[in-house]
Amino acid sequence: MEKRFEASFDSLYNYRAPDWFRDAKFGIWSHWGPQSVPMFGDWYARNMYIEGTPQYEYHVRHYGHPSKFGYKDICALWKAERFDPETLMEKYHRAGARYFMSQGTHHDHFFNYDSQVNRMNSVNVGPGFDVLAKWKAAADKFGMPFGISEHLGASFSWWRVLQGCDQHGPYAGVPYDGNDKAYEDFYFANQEHGTDDPKSIDPWYTANPAYHDYWLRAVTEMIDKFQPELLYTDGALPFGHHWLGDQAKAGFDQTQYIHGLKAVAHLYNTSIEKHGSNQAVYLQKDRNPEVYNVGVLDIEKSQLPGIMPEPWHTDTCIGNWFYDVHYPYKQPEQIVEMLVDIISKNGVMLLNVLQRPDGTIDDDAEFILKRLEGWFGVCAEAVYGTRPWRVYQEGETFVKIEGFREDKTAWLPGDYRFVQKDGVVYAFMMGMKGGETAVLRSFSEQSVSSVELLGCGPVPFKQEYGVLLVKLPDKLPAMCANALKIR
Repeated sequence: MEKRFEASFDSLYNYRAPDWFRDAKFGIWSHWGPQSVPMFGDWYARNMYIEGTPQYEYHVRHYGHPSKFGYKDICALWKAERFDPETLMEKYHRAGARYFMSQGTHHDHFFNYDSQVNRMNSVNVGPGFDVLAKWKAAADKFGMPFGISEHLGASFSWWRVLQGCDQHGPYAGVPYDGNDKAYEDFYFANQEHGTDDPKSIDPWYTANPAYHDYWLRAVTEMIDKFQPELLYTDGALPFGHHWLGDQAKAGFDQTQYIHGLKAVAHLYNTSIEKHGSNQAVYLQKDRNPEVYNVGVLDIEKSQLPGIMPEPWHTDTCIGNWFYDVHYPYKQPEQIVEMLVDIISKNGVMLLNVLQRPDGTIDDDAEFILKRLEGWFGVCAEAVYGTRPWRVYQEGETFVKIEGFREDKTAWLPGDYRFVQKDGVVYAFMMGMKGGETAVLRSFSEQSVSSVELLGCGPVPFKQEYGVLLVKLPDKLPAMCANALKIR
């Protein structure tokens, strides 16, 4: 049996991502909970308490003022009455996903499972059943490693706005329902963070030691109940500095991370006890290598500019994070092109597929999944189990890396992305069309013996003056990012 980890950086620096994670490449996430009820996107539970925001205005006119109808009442409206996890998981698996993650709790402090730590959970309020347990059973049926996302670390300070009140209008000075003592365990006694400048979320992590202990109890409960293969923290390893920073903090203090270190060690040791070796992955967003080396670096709605020596992870969504009737979806071609660029750099991509409050997905999401299914039906061989090649790209076009920006990349015919497996190089053609000749310059020092087009078979090729020329058929088999198999 593998040696157990200790709750220290020295011990956890020995972590290496398991092969299943490196092989899977693509997963689907259910970022779903009570905040889907208004169908108004991410951070509704916070913004409904900030006077003047679109969510506040919608809430007042649709449900009533948050002094009378607060977030606890939104939670009671979430019924998930048409939730069919097994049918959804089958669609996700057909669409190419090889791992699955469900939201355990968002910043809203509502738990999607039968918790003994928090009474505001999906068994006691709203759906009346354990959402995570149903997801895990479905994932197990399809052989998909199961993950949990926890967004709890920031909740204490994130939700300070619900202690406030309107500054103007008919409810000026009337406290929001966050001041209701009967729900203080849910809404938090977080007055220490004040309510000035409600749009500010600093600090991301509170310094409150009692809350640190609570976070650890909650996360330990998730690990013990579900033994997940992945645990995702929305932020840095708790309770360090703000996760958007990418520089090492001056005077790096390991003691502030002790709760996070205990949780990560427990995750890994639970996996060792179950499998004999650690098969678990911890995902967090601090780009400081002194921190992210305890697990796998996650980058939200963005990525890295080149190949990383160790695997990394990115999470994105087809639209907004929670179901949002105002927000457009990505086209399936963009999702595939993002995935290809990411895996060429040693990355793994997680895609949030939005669910309505009743648990169903809409026609546009169904369309995306069917298109992904078609693409993986042609190109799966060039995805699963691959590793980066000696270079990840050829061509003039690069994905724009700018915070949370995800523009559709305008690929050119000379743009390629490479991966390798079992002595074969796969070249994804990012901008090529049928009937054209692919021109590749990255094989100038290698002799090519055969070239196939996945989904088609062998295709004519020749090497001249260090250039590989491949004649493509008039019709390409995949909707985009067709792959050449080069020996």
